Amino acid sequence: MRLSSLADYAVVMMSAAARHCGGIARLNATLLSEETGVPLPTVQKLVSRLSAAGLIESTRGTGGGFRLSRPPASISLADIIEAVEGPIALTACVDGAAQDCCIDQTCKVKPHWNAVNGAVRGALAGVTLASLSQVPNSPVPA
Repeated sequence: MRLSSLADYAVVMMSAAARHCGGIARLNATLLSEETGVPLPTVQKLVSRLSAAGLIESTRGTGGGFRLSRPPASISLADIIEAVEGPIALTACVDGAAQDCCIDQTCKVKPHWNAVNGAVRGALAGVTLASLSQVPNSPVPA
């Protein structure tokens, strides 16, 4: 299992935004691109997705920019990944979409995938943006 580049970049961006939490009133895409090395068009695309998911608040125009919509300790890795990738599902057979699986009707494991997906999501939900944004060997912010 591997995250897409977009999901990885979203985590990097959100971690950088969390480090600015309480400092700069609003961040802009250019500043975040320069700080993280994520290309500006990608930052802009992700700002849109993260805003639609309610993880950041975005304001256009002069004095605009974006900021986290809630404290870093209340945003999880699962929240960020789902904002970019959609619901966490390790197999296609549990998301209700049409699939091309030759054993779909007889699969004995299919009923168990929701529990597996829940366990993976639970593990990702246990990692907060606050912990991801701290400098190594420093205490976790409250």
